[in-house]
Amino acid sequence: MSKEVVRNFYKADILGDPTVLKTYFHPEISLIWNSNDGLTIMNYQDLEGFFGEIRNTYDDLRIEVSHLLQDDNFVTIRYKYYVSTLENPEEELGIAHFIAIWEIKDGQMYRGYQVSQPVTELDDTTESYHKVKV
Repeated sequence: MSKEVVRNFYKADILGDPTVLKTYFHPEISLIWNSNDGLTIMNYQDLEGFFGEIRNTYDDLRIEVSHLLQDDNFVTIRYKYYVSTLENPEEELGIAHFIAIWEIKDGQMYRGYQVSQPVTELDDTTESYHKVKV
């Protein structure tokens, strides 16, 4: 069941479905995110604001998953986000690579540990990223 929760969240329509957070995120969620900007710790309210900004910024959001693994109530996912902006909806851009480990509690994503890295020009020259069907 844990793997399905994570799979379904990453397949969900984050831009078009305002119930995504309530459906998949535990009310006491904590996301610890290491990125180029440093360490960010987000709770439910922080994630509401974050997803609101995404909805206001992007015309389309697509995910490409390479790994989805489960160990008990922990699920690890590796993926890449692609976006189209409101200003240029015809052009899709890869924006970042992510790996996240999610702890599932009460059928929802409860604790997340995520690392991200921006896409670089080297991404266009490598075929090493393998897609898996989620």
